[in-house]
Amino acid sequence: MQPTLTLRGGIEMPVLGLGVWQMAAGRETEQAVEWALEAGYRHVDTATLYRNEQSVGAAVRRSGLRREEVFVTTKLLPQRGSAAGELRKSLDRLALDYVDLYLVHWPIPLLAGRAWRQLAELHEQGLARAIGVSNYGRGRLKRMIGGPCPPAVNQVQFNPFRYRRALLEYCRENGIVCEAYSPLARGKGVTDATVVEIARRLDRTPAQVMLRWAIQHGAIVIPKSTREERIRANARVFDFELAGDDMRRLDALDRTRQSARAYLP
Repeated sequence: MQPTLTLRGGIEMPVLGLGVWQMAAGRETEQAVEWALEAGYRHVDTATLYRNEQSVGAAVRRSGLRREEVFVTTKLLPQRGSAAGELRKSLDRLALDYVDLYLVHWPIPLLAGRAWRQLAELHEQGLARAIGVSNYGRGRLKRMIGGPCPPAVNQVQFNPFRYRRALLEYCRENGIVCEAYSPLARGKGVTDATVVEIARRLDRTPAQVMLRWAIQHGAIVIPKSTREERIRANARVFDFELAGDDMRRLDALDRTRQSARAYLP
């Protein structure tokens, strides 16, 4: 059983998911999702923008798992038509009756309020078990907190090189689960000297160390990979913990990066 975090309304969201951003529709996406589900993942994150929803749905159906065993997220392109129309198109492509989480992909100031009201209606109708946002900062979240249907999830870039400490704390204080996209810094973080040293000492991969760091900060992680061995390795992050000193060293990588940038011409 994979660990979960409880969203508003009692929805259980698996801590580890497979992100399929930039995966080609068809065999590449389907194979990656199949490998992930075989390795124990129970969460797949896609979006209208990714153009691979149909492939995700096909792989989920072929897995033989019951629908309620797989947590499926997709996202609304907010500049398009109504959220209801867009979600129904996504459901048709996925060949599903509902999604577990529907996110506003990014904030569009003039459309944000209308789109969110539409998502709340879809949630009430049962077409989206939970709703949330992506790429929202504290200011935008603050305007939503007091409403009748605050977001359950905020999906943002989050890794040791983009440590959103204040945003993470704000989400935690207000009952919003933080979900980390690019938890491996788009693959660049796995070569960092600090990450590599910790991984070698613990006999882990650098990717496992970075994922474990985010999980211990209370985030959900959705690493992307199309390679079977990496997909399976990324699933092995629940049988070890990072010590406090290692967490602090990884926390400091964001400050180190910012300091280095200050001296660039």
